[in-house]
Amino acid sequence: MSNLVQALEAPAPEHPQLRPGDTVKVHVRIVEGNRERIQIFQGVVIRLRSGGNDANFTVRRIASHGIGVERTFLLRSPRVEKIEVMRSAKVRRAQLYYMRGRTGKAARLKEKRD
Repeated sequence: MSNLVQALEAPAPEHPQLRPGDTVKVHVRIVEGNRERIQIFQGVVIRLRSGGNDANFTVRRIASHGIGVERTFLLRSPRVEKIEVMRSAKVRRAQLYYMRGRTGKAARLKEKRD
């Protein structure tokens, strides 16, 4: 139990500043039996929730055959190895739920040039 308390009170890992519309690669630690590996989940950040230790973000990607897959990650989770921001998009909303209804070219977001 003390390990859990220490993990929660540990300093937050350094991650880049995330914004809705960012295309990110999330490196997640996956445990399969007694083996452990890193799996990359790449997609668009459609939602950010701040809340201290409970801060999380949702990433959406289009899997095979056009099926949309969303996955929510805890920002301070020890399972999230690292987050890479590939590109940023120009969006006018905090939560991009409208992306759920879009496929193909309609699902593109305009890239933000810095």
